[in-house]
Amino acid sequence: MASPFLSNTTISFSSSLSSSHLPRLLPSISFSPIRFKSNPRRILIVRSKIREIFMPALSSTMTEGKIVSWVKSEGDKLSKGESVVVVESDKADMDVETFYDGILAAIVVGEGETAPVGAAIGILAETEDEIAEAKAKAASKSGASTPSAPPPSPAPAATSTLAPPKPAPAPAPAPVAEGPRKTVATPHAKKLAKQHKVDIESVVGTGPYGRITPADIEAAAGIAPSKTNVGPAVVVETTPAAPPKATAAAAAPSSLPPPVPGSTVVPFTTMQAAVSKNMVESLSVPTFRVGYPVTTDALDALYAKVKPKGVTMTALLAKAAAMALAQHPVVNASCKDGKSFTYNSNINIAVAVAINGGLITPVLQDADKLDLYLLSQKWKELVEKARAKQLQPQEYNSGTFTLSNLGMFGVDRFDAILPPGQGAIMAVGASKPTVVADADGFFSVKNKMLVNVTADHRIVYGADLAAFLQTFSKIVENPESLTL
Repeated sequence: MASPFLSNTTISFSSSLSSSHLPRLLPSISFSPIRFKSNPRRILIVRSKIREIFMPALSSTMTEGKIVSWVKSEGDKLSKGESVVVVESDKADMDVETFYDGILAAIVVGEGETAPVGAAIGILAETEDEIAEAKAKAASKSGASTPSAPPPSPAPAATSTLAPPKPAPAPAPAPVAEGPRKTVATPHAKKLAKQHKVDIESVVGTGPYGRITPADIEAAAGIAPSKTNVGPAVVVETTPAAPPKATAAAAAPSSLPPPVPGSTVVPFTTMQAAVSKNMVESLSVPTFRVGYPVTTDALDALYAKVKPKGVTMTALLAKAAAMALAQHPVVNASCKDGKSFTYNSNINIAVAVAINGGLITPVLQDADKLDLYLLSQKWKELVEKARAKQLQPQEYNSGTFTLSNLGMFGVDRFDAILPPGQGAIMAVGASKPTVVADADGFFSVKNKMLVNVTADHRIVYGADLAAFLQTFSKIVENPESLTL
């Protein structure tokens, strides 16, 4: 007898996968309803397995990513765990893997283009029979504005200048009709549209699958394109721009100073944009600065002994700072919401490193617990990975205190900007011979370096920072404990 619970029953399943910590591609899966019939055997029917490849979140601060290169091409077969694409996040370039076997049917976001986290960057098909369907899905995903590409049919306009197409009102209604449809644009294009007051809904994209590019916005605003913009894109986009929009766009640049003749505008890289965002964020934090001179003769002597063993001055300073923070945990604390602060259980020293095209802060985790030689080895590995842009998120975003050292460049003093989410940052200058007088009035020459600390005044007060610097100074002036 057939079970009444199985007869003529249709069950629909849906699932949601997320991986904020794993640098892998998370596709969405569409299953057809599962029907269980009254016979003893259950039949599972999965008609289609076309999966979207999403832009992964490679760090907690990442909002968009840039495609550095596609490791695989359209039509290539993929195996689970295989690298598919290299994505540039706000701090590093990372190989991104796939969770599934299949065929890369379509690439939605090409090399050099950016996409927000969670946006589809490619389509994965399970079999060759599904490739055509996958390509159609790719076109519908990012090509909502693709059908609007044919309307600017007047080909002769390709040889005209930017000014003539503006007065022509005839082609303008075409994009207006597409208003309710989804507009797909690069983040840079959206930023330019807002800056120049261009109605992005009226712009026809010339990028892949109808994506609106910065060149399209520049053309619609009637401004000179950058060197990387192609001519056809400029001409096509000026046609649909309505006269009222052009008037508003022309008014915006008037408040800006005129460009210097011969100057070149260079857009931020992903890393530079992230640094810019963090620096602007730090302006909302009330900070104060305290400077402290530290005698370094004993530290210099110790460094001369341990340098042949691979120990760096950065490791010595990081170790000294970590030992001082262990005695003054409030300087290692952080305030993120303005209503409370957190005593961090780990002392993770982030050290600023200049790399080609930006700045990054690799983190020496649990620096107070590692011995000096292991700390130096770990630091060398982090620097190599940082310069190769291969740091993992936890290796650059888990710092609780930052150290910035410009002493090797001969800088005697400087102030550092407090990174968001940390309580303090230490700026270390060069150690230089200085004439000092003792209590008896005798003069001598000692090596001294000036240390400046910038701190969050919501959680760290002047007395706290002064006590921390006194402890740090004692450790540096008597560095035997650093080698224990």
